Amino acid sequence: MCGITGWYRRGGRPVPREAITRACRTIVHRGPDDEGVHIDGDLGLGHRRLSIVDLEGGHQPMFSADGRWAIVFNGEVYNFPELREELADWGWQFSTHGDTETILAAYVRWGDEAWPRLEGMYGLAIWDAKERRLVLARDPLGIKPVYYTLQQGGIAFGSEIRTLRAMSSPDGGGLDFTVCERGVHDFFMFGHVQKPRSIWQEVKTLPPGHVLHIGPEGEPEIRPFWRPEFRVTEGLSEAEWIEQTRHWVSETTKRHMLADVTVGAFLSGGVDSSAVVAAMAHHATTPVKAFTMGFPGTSIDETEAAARIARHLGCEHITLPLQPQDAGIMLPEVQRSHDEPCAATAAVPVWHLSKLAAEHVKVVLCGEGSDEIFAGYKRQRTALAAARTGPLLRMLEPVLAAIDHVPGMGSKRLNYLRQNARRFRQSAMLENNYQRFFQGTQISTPWVREALYEPGFHARQESDHPFADLEREYFGYPGARDLDPLSQFMLADLTVHMPASLLNRTDRGSMAHSLEARVPFLSHKLVDWALTMPRAMKLRGKVGKYALRKAVEPWLFPGALDERKLGFQLPFAEWFSGGFATFAQEAWTSSGASKSGYLREDAVQKLFAEHAAGVANHGRILYAIAMFSCWWDQTFDAR
Repeated sequence: MCGITGWYRRGGRPVPREAITRACRTIVHRGPDDEGVHIDGDLGLGHRRLSIVDLEGGHQPMFSADGRWAIVFNGEVYNFPELREELADWGWQFSTHGDTETILAAYVRWGDEAWPRLEGMYGLAIWDAKERRLVLARDPLGIKPVYYTLQQGGIAFGSEIRTLRAMSSPDGGGLDFTVCERGVHDFFMFGHVQKPRSIWQEVKTLPPGHVLHIGPEGEPEIRPFWRPEFRVTEGLSEAEWIEQTRHWVSETTKRHMLADVTVGAFLSGGVDSSAVVAAMAHHATTPVKAFTMGFPGTSIDETEAAARIARHLGCEHITLPLQPQDAGIMLPEVQRSHDEPCAATAAVPVWHLSKLAAEHVKVVLCGEGSDEIFAGYKRQRTALAAARTGPLLRMLEPVLAAIDHVPGMGSKRLNYLRQNARRFRQSAMLENNYQRFFQGTQISTPWVREALYEPGFHARQESDHPFADLEREYFGYPGARDLDPLSQFMLADLTVHMPASLLNRTDRGSMAHSLEARVPFLSHKLVDWALTMPRAMKLRGKVGKYALRKAVEPWLFPGALDERKLGFQLPFAEWFSGGFATFAQEAWTSSGASKSGYLREDAVQKLFAEHAAGVANHGRILYAIAMFSCWWDQTFDAR
């Protein structure tokens, strides 16, 4: 795991070495073990290394024997030993023992046909000195980030936006960065900026499963090399599906354990992380180090459930409690690690737990991705229920809508139920499950944003049909509407929410502490197979991940998976009713965000007051306001 950066200015304009060196220094946390810089006229490449495989021989940039090709690579490719053998038979003479040279050889041998052959996670750049062409590629699911900006006739790229902001040249100055209003709207709607946008107008992300080519002249060419496809396989029995699931999880986890250092795991007590840790315990020769986050005294603490599973599997179990006062103290550092505003529910727990794990290991395996490929989210089942009840609720809407305007009902529980019922009715009125996906993943409702936004900002960004507009933006291509309702929601989770939110907070939270986080469920080969599974093996009644649960049961004690899974998330409703709200309010009032022209100050204070009084649960949007305030302070006020 590493960090990459580079600048292809083009036109013969030299790239200053100090520009690349300065960019590399902004991501030392991603690679504290080594640094490499290569300048070839108007092209500069930079690399920071976290040594995991081939500890002595993996210095980057890495070059082909003839010097024509150079690569900087962030990630891990787990099937490189098999590819290496094939490429050696082809004639490539390897001088190192890791995956980086294997990727370079694969590209020289197969071109863009190499990318689907790589099983792993990666963001990388390859330079062809002869043709003066730069290639950027990102893994199929978007586990590793690649940001880029097209400015001043060239392209700059990096694993994090901060590398781009560090670049400048004696003749051209620095690059431009203008806050993207649409990105701000994305953030207050979803808790993150929807990709390929970023918080900066000039910066985009390379989409997952895409490759970018740019030569000495002309515009860059971006094209996909992998997309998820739902093609159900018929004729297999339930027992066969369960056995195949067990095999895929076991073997994929085994490949993800490839390393020359100790590999640990995050364990939350649910089926996803339990499956990974159980598979690791089966293949490991020493006890697996398992790390768990706890929230003492809250309704979402899973410490005991994780401890029972760890004992059963013979793990070395290490737990870390997180209190509201601790979260408040670390909130600015968590936000700083993202360098875009981020209000992902698990950003703080993942950051905090990564800090603990990094004291013991350099690599952890995580359970992310299982809900997306095996239909494990409650919001997926809620959307299906909303679709079924839509006709009835449309008939009753005039009566039900009147309840929305009744003053506070005196009971926090009743107020929260009323709030959730209104959201469910909104979902039921929508046209399809793509729209319900966007409605179900929003952290603020249209009526909250209407009151919260400054009028001009609201008029520019909020439409009368926001979810239909998003559906057209992301799923307006031919064939998308042909998928069944569950597959629609799963596709949206897999391609929109996961890379923008879930994988982003996992990458940033872990790499902030020089920890490599691997996600076996998101091997694109496993995803390809999982999407052939019929609905009944994914969703059985109200039970999601049916086949996975049955596959994992023999690895665990009876009843281990019966408890309700809660996952890495902050107890917002509880914390914002206490002292944590004080920190969030101070973050808002003390930063320039309150004067930025996006949110109404009186409306923000009203949200805090309503939440404290139990009139409504505004925990998610209040957390977003606090994180945006931290980002604004770090980006503008601290200069």
